Amino acid sequence: MPHLRSKLALIVALAAVAMTAACANRSSQSSAPQQSASASASSASEALYDPQALPTGPLGASIKLGHDILDDTQKYLPHNVVAGMSCSACHVAAGTQARAGSLVGVYARFPQWNKRAKRMITLQDRIAECFLYSMNGTPPAYTSKEMIAMVSYMAYLSRKVPTGQPVAKDTRFIVALPSAAPNVAHGAALYAQKCSMCHQANGAGVAGAFPPLWGPTSFNNGAGMSHLAMMTGFVLYNMPKNAPGSLSMQDAYDISGWVLTHKRPVFQKDRLITQPSQPAKFF
Repeated sequence: MPHLRSKLALIVALAAVAMTAACANRSSQSSAPQQSASASASSASEALYDPQALPTGPLGASIKLGHDILDDTQKYLPHNVVAGMSCSACHVAAGTQARAGSLVGVYARFPQWNKRAKRMITLQDRIAECFLYSMNGTPPAYTSKEMIAMVSYMAYLSRKVPTGQPVAKDTRFIVALPSAAPNVAHGAALYAQKCSMCHQANGAGVAGAFPPLWGPTSFNNGAGMSHLAMMTGFVLYNMPKNAPGSLSMQDAYDISGWVLTHKRPVFQKDRLITQPSQPAKFF
């Protein structure tokens, strides 16, 4: 009998070890896709922008400044930004991440016709739009080192994209919306569960870390993100920050619908925007 008990104990121990190993393997397999996707996005971003591989001299310095402005706009252009966010709030990883406001190829598509302005616009005009709408502020002068730096950076990201090349589909995040209106009550519940820890229950965000989604320091009602299709796509592919891609289309739609029910600044379309004059010798 003692010998039999020893055998049984050994069998139970081996079974426990096998079960533990199986569980660990399943856990590893379930987290692998998300970890792999995250690592892949990080690797792609590093390949697009490596500060150690920039051109030398003034051009490299301008490209780096452009990257840094997008990454922390409030630090470099505090007088041009009213919203409590940086460009990277919508252009993740300074515009190097696909389906997250990627800026790859943007430089190669300008000048272009703009439906809202009803005229041909340059890349500087498009950047100015972002400052006026998304940042609810004032664009830097077109001849300023900051504006030129942002253009230099976008040109650098687009260095392998032929002029006029259509944007690759995986860099866009505007989606086809469900036919029914969003369920804002469901969106409110999901927001409290998955979004409020970063963007706060009152939507005010955390300064320097998570952008406000509504209220006086958020983007104004003319910004691209104030459109339901754009916000839904961005949320679908990029939120929540700790588990991007984990929401269903309906979840992203409902959350976005609820967020956009809140008040935000109104775009002042008649406000005059002036650029400082320069002596002829500047040119």
